[in-house]
Amino acid sequence: MGREFLDIFTGWAKDYDTFTTGSDDQYKEVFRGYDGILQTIADCSGSHVIEFGIGTGNLTKKLLAAGRTVYPIEPSEEMRYLVAAKLPENIEIIDGDMQDFPLPPFKVDTIISSYVFHHLKREEKAEVLTHYFDLLEDGGKVLFADTMFMDHAFYEEKVAEAARNHFYGLKADLEREYYPMIPDLYHQFNDAGFSVSLMQMNTFVWIIEGVKEAWQPPKR
Repeated sequence: MGREFLDIFTGWAKDYDTFTTGSDDQYKEVFRGYDGILQTIADCSGSHVIEFGIGTGNLTKKLLAAGRTVYPIEPSEEMRYLVAAKLPENIEIIDGDMQDFPLPPFKVDTIISSYVFHHLKREEKAEVLTHYFDLLEDGGKVLFADTMFMDHAFYEEKVAEAARNHFYGLKADLEREYYPMIPDLYHQFNDAGFSVSLMQMNTFVWIIEGVKEAWQPPKR
């Protein structure tokens, strides 16, 4: 999942949920509509789900409430400890990340994450998408909610805006991690074999859905 960022999440774990409610002005827009973003992913998911980077379990709880079978994966030991108190006792939280994880004991129809995919470098994104395509059954899907940008000009505008507003934590975050450009990410999903759709949820966050279509013979 980009484990080089684990130290950041270890320090952030106890306060993460306060950020999602908009308590920090610099991240307020990033998390605007957070509950609805998670609910959209849960509503669009299939019945047997891998969730990467479950964090404090906010999306996991929605999936379980919707009757999904969830295989929750989280690389941060501190996050796993905190989220265990929020989930049913029979839910095992798996130590793993988006690149390195044990396979679940069931066939998977949906692979999801929220605010996670940007931890992977560009080439790592392409590699895992190919792996996920192979893992899914026909009709299965990948659903990611994350910060992404339509082009580099808009990305640079948001970095400059953060600096003008003295949002130095947000500025450092935008410059440190691997936020994708939407046209590039679209092509990476296509190259892996997925059909793609996108939905903008706020200024920063989009949901991208990649569906593994059933193979059709060429028309004669």
